[in-house]
Amino acid sequence: AFDKTVAKDNSLAVGFFQRGFVRLQLEMYEEALSDYHTAFTHLRKNPFIDYKQLGLRYVLNAWEVLYSTAAAQCRLGQWQEAKATLEKAVVWRPEGRTAILDLALEQVQEHLFLEPMQVPPGEFFRPRKKEVEELDSKDFLGKPKVISSIIPNDEYIGFEPLRPQKQGFYEPSADALR
Repeated sequence: AFDKTVAKDNSLAVGFFQRGFVRLQLEMYEEALSDYHTAFTHLRKNPFIDYKQLGLRYVLNAWEVLYSTAAAQCRLGQWQEAKATLEKAVVWRPEGRTAILDLALEQVQEHLFLEPMQVPPGEFFRPRKKEVEELDSKDFLGKPKVISSIIPNDEYIGFEPLRPQKQGFYEPSADALR
């Protein structure tokens, strides 16, 4: 499902973030690391992306993506890279709230695995009703209608303004008027 999601919107950072978490659980560490790198890239140097406008009550923070990247690096035995990634995450974390990252740095120095961050279980994309209603196809033109001309021997097919102009051609006959 995540593969289909990111195929449809390859800029959806939270999709790559969630797929990275699932791949870590499935012990696909290289793929998870790649997904976390992609998610961080799609944050486009923003400290967070708020997905509430799209119907997901979640704010994806850059430091969370970096923390999860370090968790994947730990699973691969890349301890120095994990430490560098966590130090980078400290820069992205809001001021005065680095306790979780300090603890993570200690765990990495002791070569202990980190548990990755994830979107809280039970949170789903739920677009607003108005947006879903707009997905239905609409018939703006209506049903076609056949309109016949009252001009005898009128064989013109096309739009009226493009009809060639002929003198007296548009005069209906006396029989047609009766």
